[in-house]
Amino acid sequence: MRVYNTLTKKKEDFVPLRENKVGMYVCGVTVYDYCHIGHARSILVFDMIYRYLKNKGYQVTYVRNFTDVDDKIINRANKEGVSSKEIAERYIEAFYQDVDTLGALRPDVEPKATEHIAEMIELIKRLEDKGIAYKAGEDVYYEVRKFPEYGKLSGRSLEEMMAGARIEVDEKKRDPLDFALWKASKPGEPWWESPWGKGRPGWHIECSAMSMKYLGESFDIHGGGMDLIFPHHENEIAQSEGATGKPFVKYWIHNGFVNINKEKMSKSLGNIILIRDILSRWDAEVLRLFLLKTHYRSPIDFSYDLMDSEKESLDRLYRTKEKVEDLLAKKTSASADEETQKVVESIKSLHNSFFEAMDDDFNTALAVGKFFEAAREFNRFVDRSGASEAQKALVAEAMDAFMKDVQDVFGILQKPASLWFAVPEDGLPLPKEEIEKLVAERAQARREKNFKKADEIRDYLKSKGIVLEDRPDGTTVWRLQG
Repeated sequence: MRVYNTLTKKKEDFVPLRENKVGMYVCGVTVYDYCHIGHARSILVFDMIYRYLKNKGYQVTYVRNFTDVDDKIINRANKEGVSSKEIAERYIEAFYQDVDTLGALRPDVEPKATEHIAEMIELIKRLEDKGIAYKAGEDVYYEVRKFPEYGKLSGRSLEEMMAGARIEVDEKKRDPLDFALWKASKPGEPWWESPWGKGRPGWHIECSAMSMKYLGESFDIHGGGMDLIFPHHENEIAQSEGATGKPFVKYWIHNGFVNINKEKMSKSLGNIILIRDILSRWDAEVLRLFLLKTHYRSPIDFSYDLMDSEKESLDRLYRTKEKVEDLLAKKTSASADEETQKVVESIKSLHNSFFEAMDDDFNTALAVGKFFEAAREFNRFVDRSGASEAQKALVAEAMDAFMKDVQDVFGILQKPASLWFAVPEDGLPLPKEEIEKLVAERAQARREKNFKKADEIRDYLKSKGIVLEDRPDGTTVWRLQG
């Protein structure tokens, strides 16, 4: 298994620090608003990585934090006339509603910044004792030039950072690049006691303190969006390695951006799309498939048309699952004949290729393609060959084994096919009894070779948005179009 390491700018063999055990920390959300599609991508990318590592047999400790003290939280609280804690708790609850609906597994540990102030203070004191942090008034800053490797993650020199970064002007700093570890309290802000006076932590220090508390001073994977590489993750490395003198993280993994209709997503453009708005229109599995069909490091373009197309793709996969379920339900003992064995081996080969793709830096785009290819082979055999039900069931077994790994790693195809295609009575264009009566009349017309009448019934139902599918065994199923 190989992963792309942002730190070294290349793919590397994945060898955890401790045999068969993986520590993974992912930067979570700042809880001052509802989560958007960009958050969804990061959540689902690292959910996929967590699932895949577990699928391969690793014991994974997954930590994802909540930033529940921050300027944005404070500003919203002051605007609404409530406490910062109330704002944070409101949007943590909203976060869980979104993530649970997405079907993302809960991390093993989900620490909140406000519950780890003591650990942050202790880490700042260590940096101060080493002469890397300095007090300026009641604030404390990290002295960037005391850490010679600063910039190794982003690949930028200090001069480039000075020229390209938006540096907060603060006369108390020794250098414009220095960043705050502790901020003195201001009126209307939450505060905690510290050796430097009443105040609150800077943003960067929280992730260093919490990740090291739960995973140790060195751990395997640190993840987040590409927007966090600089300055957040760069500063985490400086703080952590400056304090411990040890390598902080072995593999840095970052997911790409989400664009909206080929434009950068931003509040200024007014094109922020919330997770809950997406999930009010499509099932969460549609969004999962949409996001995972693109490699996690590549940018992805979101649009309603693309989501509709993905819904159709998922429908096709669920129709495949429906056939697999039907065949396995009436399976009888049989040995594979030559044609059947050939198809079984082909599906098993594609199943192996799925793992090869995933082992190559979690190449979900290629892995999904292998599964669709297997589904096409399965459907061709089941629908067009003259094989017996027993032979088809043997192919269904191979398809089912592949499908279980797809379910496990991607979190799709989790529902029984009957539930996926179930339509509420009030969502039907015709009463259910009338639809089934017409389907039965058409079946009788086909038996009597009255194909004109059969076609008329099919066309009438299609005009109402109801599609008929004739099965090889002679049965007909109906579903709503699209």
